[in-house]
Amino acid sequence: MSENLTGPELVALVQRVFQPQAGEGAVAILVDLPDAKVPDDANWTARRDIAAAWARELAAHRAELGLDTHLVVYPNVHTNNGDLPERAWLHAGGPLPSAEALDPAASVSFADLYASHPILIALTKFSATAPLKMAAKKHPIRAATMPGFRADMIPALRLDYAEVNRRVNLLKDLLDRAEGAAFRFATPGGPCDLQVDLRHRTGHASGGLLPQPGVAGNLPSGEAYIVPYEGERDGDPSRTAGVMPVQFGAEIVRYRIEQNKALEVISEGPKSREEAALLAREPAYGNLAELGLGVLAAFGVKPIGEILLDEKLGLHLAFGRSDHFGGQVGPKDFSGPEAVIHIDRVYVPETQPEVKVMSVDLAMADGSTVALMRDGAYSVGF
Repeated sequence: MSENLTGPELVALVQRVFQPQAGEGAVAILVDLPDAKVPDDANWTARRDIAAAWARELAAHRAELGLDTHLVVYPNVHTNNGDLPERAWLHAGGPLPSAEALDPAASVSFADLYASHPILIALTKFSATAPLKMAAKKHPIRAATMPGFRADMIPALRLDYAEVNRRVNLLKDLLDRAEGAAFRFATPGGPCDLQVDLRHRTGHASGGLLPQPGVAGNLPSGEAYIVPYEGERDGDPSRTAGVMPVQFGAEIVRYRIEQNKALEVISEGPKSREEAALLAREPAYGNLAELGLGVLAAFGVKPIGEILLDEKLGLHLAFGRSDHFGGQVGPKDFSGPEAVIHIDRVYVPETQPEVKVMSVDLAMADGSTVALMRDGAYSVGF
């Protein structure tokens, strides 16, 4: 099947994902621009080309869509999930400018953009998920974020999202009722056990549909997720503790976690030393920010090396920023805007072949236990 979406397919995608409402006037397709600090690369160029092509196709099919479409550019923010700049630029056509060539006099504020474009699609290098989730709490927008999107992800946009949503909502219901999750990982150096505190939290469903204003989420999608309890209540510390393994190339880094924070690296090797230095320099990086449960592997989707898609395949755990998901850790907790990060570690065989998920058990509020995963696969019935 083609790795390009036709005009009618794009119209159908926008209508399915956003279900445009009466009175809504425009769609904004957002792209970030390279600069001297973060130079261009082939995937980034191709992504901007995809965004420009989508904007042209949707504009050409305005009668069927019922909405104007504008391509909107802004300087990249140098890090995933960092706050967006204050201003953006509506692109009138032709070659895209460099970040340095943007004319401040021609810009619009993001607040004005949100007011005039209630539907946004962000095809960016650096994830805009966190800032757009925060913006959606203040503005009646809904946004599909597609950081790292590539043409080989297009088949994942054609899935049966009614079934994806059904599975995602089943998993969300389990997370809502759980008070904890117990993980056992097998590694060549021995097992690693991790307890994750899910008290005082509710889950989120991200099934590829964004029909209501006030929300933002990834596309392609297909996951339920929850922020572990971070210990913000007086006298009630987080119970998240244990060892979390992450494979980087041939090396498995082991993080020792207490009260929901990675406090040290207990493995040896170049990557272990690098991660230990990062934790020392940026303690908020070590916040366990998300437990995610993707479902797309069951639909035949394979990882491609981009987190946007890969995390939707199965189990993932994330470090860093959590406030956009309802947690407590945000930009204020990092050393500066460019240090803000939310980074997922995906536990599927193709991404971490030597870290095997032996079991995940949910401790439910009623005292029962749900066997969520066994040998890397979901053991709950879908």
